[in-house]
Amino acid sequence: MVSLRRVDTFIVDIPTIRPHVLAMATMHYQSMVIVKLTDSDGIIGFGEGTTIGGLSYGPESPESIKNAIDTYILPVLESCDISQVGATMAKIAQSVRGNHFAKCAVETALLDLAGKRLGVPISQLIGGGAVRDTLPVAWTLASGDTARDIAEGEEMLDRRRHRIFKLKIGKRDVRDDVAHVSAICKALGDRASVRVDVNQNWTEEQAKLGMSMLHDVGCDLVEQPIAGDNIEAMARLTQQQLIPLMADEALHGPRSAFHIASAHAAGVFALKIAQSGGLFATAEVAAIGHAAGIGMYGGTMLEGSVGTAASAQLFATLPHLAWGTELFGPLLQTDDILSEPLQYVDFSLVIPQGAGLGVTLDDDKIAHFRRDSTAPTTHLVTEKA
Repeated sequence: MVSLRRVDTFIVDIPTIRPHVLAMATMHYQSMVIVKLTDSDGIIGFGEGTTIGGLSYGPESPESIKNAIDTYILPVLESCDISQVGATMAKIAQSVRGNHFAKCAVETALLDLAGKRLGVPISQLIGGGAVRDTLPVAWTLASGDTARDIAEGEEMLDRRRHRIFKLKIGKRDVRDDVAHVSAICKALGDRASVRVDVNQNWTEEQAKLGMSMLHDVGCDLVEQPIAGDNIEAMARLTQQQLIPLMADEALHGPRSAFHIASAHAAGVFALKIAQSGGLFATAEVAAIGHAAGIGMYGGTMLEGSVGTAASAQLFATLPHLAWGTELFGPLLQTDDILSEPLQYVDFSLVIPQGAGLGVTLDDDKIAHFRRDSTAPTTHLVTEKA
């Protein structure tokens, strides 16, 4: 039996390279909950729980993620053989309801431990191994200024870093937003794919108008234009519009994926490990979507390098990923907490190849950015006889 020796949980706050404008807020920094598990053999595994821009994204916030782990999940971990990841997470699920982001962070750390123990990447543990070495990565143009977004897109194309662009819209009048998207589509032309994310900010009537107009100006995809709990309206839009609708906030794990697929309420799934409750649950979401003929897109909660590496390990196992990924979170931050940052080459993310997550954290960087540096939260687990 492999037991838990020590748990460290802490929040790091890293500034963003520019304001990141969303429909509901503007990001100036990213807050990430880092989980560090040390097992009885001294092996260390890391996980990450991150919400958009440090906000309370749905039912969870960085503070609630940390509290859920420290207060409710840790006692369960203390009673488990943590080398048995599936059994451990099943026991956690029995004791802790919801809290998908917190559970994802813990599951990631357990998988990182298991991969290091066995000397294999996480992709070997969750999907039988990777089917690709790199992942196409989109970049979000979210300054809100058309000229600035065009200049940023041109720069990314010139640097061969991104040729898929997602625009954050939904704060302005529908026609003004479409004019903004149209100008960017026209400027970038056939050199790039342009998509939009409305973050649930339209009514169904606004979505009808907006989706129709966006199709006409050359936009390729519309992400969650209306409330994620309005599956019936999502189904109507999916069936009425030529431009694909991508489900994002509507997805909260396999059951929601089955409901959406059954209702024909989306043409694409945005796969997010935190939102679905972990890597295993996200793999189930992908399987449901694929069986229903729904396209796959590797989404992000704008995680840092730990969460991005975890997502990459899962997405590397998916045979069908027609819409690419959005794993650019670390590039939006002014600094990194890894000893060696993730590699972005030729419009793609290079999937880490080492054991577990395949990444190593920089203790000095963590000490610099951690919010609670003067009062770290560490739990030493009493060894049982």
